[in-house]
Amino acid sequence: MEGNSMNECCEDGSGSYDLIVIGAGSAGFSASITAANAGKRVALVGHGTIGGTCVNVGCVPSKAMIRVAEAVHGGASAARFPGITPCKHSVDWSAVVAAKDGLVDALRQKKYSDLLPSYQGIDYIEQGAAQLAEGGVQVGDRLIRAERIVVATGSHSMTPAIQGIEDVPVLDSTSLLELPEKPKSLIFIGGGYVGVELAQLMARLGVEVTLVTRSRLLPEAEPEVSQALADAFAAEGITVLDGLSYHAVSGNAGSVTLSIERRGEIVEITAEKLVVAAGRRANTKDMRLPEAGVTLDPRGAIVIGEDMQTSAPGIYAAGDVTNRDQFVYMAAYGAKLAAQNAVLEGTGRYENAAMPWVVFSDPQVAGVGLNEGAAKEAGFDVKTSIVPLDQVPRALAARDTRGLIKLVADRKTDRLLGGQIMAPEGSDSIQTLAMALKFGMTTKALGETLFPYLTTVEGLKLAAQTFDMDVAKLSCCAG
Repeated sequence: MEGNSMNECCEDGSGSYDLIVIGAGSAGFSASITAANAGKRVALVGHGTIGGTCVNVGCVPSKAMIRVAEAVHGGASAARFPGITPCKHSVDWSAVVAAKDGLVDALRQKKYSDLLPSYQGIDYIEQGAAQLAEGGVQVGDRLIRAERIVVATGSHSMTPAIQGIEDVPVLDSTSLLELPEKPKSLIFIGGGYVGVELAQLMARLGVEVTLVTRSRLLPEAEPEVSQALADAFAAEGITVLDGLSYHAVSGNAGSVTLSIERRGEIVEITAEKLVVAAGRRANTKDMRLPEAGVTLDPRGAIVIGEDMQTSAPGIYAAGDVTNRDQFVYMAAYGAKLAAQNAVLEGTGRYENAAMPWVVFSDPQVAGVGLNEGAAKEAGFDVKTSIVPLDQVPRALAARDTRGLIKLVADRKTDRLLGGQIMAPEGSDSIQTLAMALKFGMTTKALGETLFPYLTTVEGLKLAAQTFDMDVAKLSCCAG
């Protein structure tokens, strides 16, 4: 698809575009719409499926499938309530995948393709991969000119360097959810948020799952959270092997074997298929970025400043292609800043001190701000509090006390520095803590704030009170 005004705009080669945006995902659309809304002419250069990672192969399809797995698991987990007989739901894998695909197609159409005609200032161009060139961007045999460029090309799944892995068929987060048939067993490589979410999803749909990771589950999470999640996985029959190194991969008809070295011993694990969830790499190959003066980090990501500009004046970047946070909402936020600073004389700076994040495991894991280790490294005199969910009335009523809440604060000022929540509804509670951090709240102020009773978010108040008292000795609703 290409905007009707493309040829008229550039037929004289004068390059009347104010901004070229490379990449038609969430970051690309955010930058383009920001500039177009201010009356600027934008060339949005796409390559591949419009919409980018999140709607097509990331957030939307995985979370849709996770909800299915939650419903299936709910039948069995109902046994925690006295008087309730658990049940087992049958799963039609092909129907589940088809429903996921239908949702993805609908959202891609509604939130991306159908939006373009609403913005007269945006010309969508899809004529092949883009390369930076003198004066603009080369797309196929055409040179598109503009003085300002935003690179928002996203990232792709990365395959770790393991002996033999190139010789066997492996799955990633995309191809796993496109399988025509549900596998009987899976090995997951990687204990980050993608591996954690998908491993539990598949286990709940009846697949035998082994997850292996070099360090621990969710290595960026607090150690207490990682251990609690590992315990929750073990209770569901998910095998987690951590603290290891990968030795080799081999395969034959119908199975894959991963050899690992753990505690000085070589251990072999065999399953029907192998899923790689070991991180992502920026889509910067063959774009001629270094030739244009754009600095890349050792992993190939674009290095940007707080103003979203690269080392090359006039060239900005946003989203997963950069060395910043890889979340869709941060991609859109950063791209908006990039467009404002590039063509609207903006002076915005990228700010992520109060950026919330969520892992859609069950229990969910959510966090914001500094963890205990990072706070100490930053030079703070740190104090912490931990409240297990068996001290939160909501969890007791739900008969699901898996999880905890941990807060980190500066001992000298009492100011909150960060926190993490592991709870079945943790994702809906973390924003309260994000607001507390954004506005510099102290633990005392949070502990004195009114929270509705029998909510998960009430646990934040209890965690704040735990700095100074034993909440186990409080009566219900005591504040």
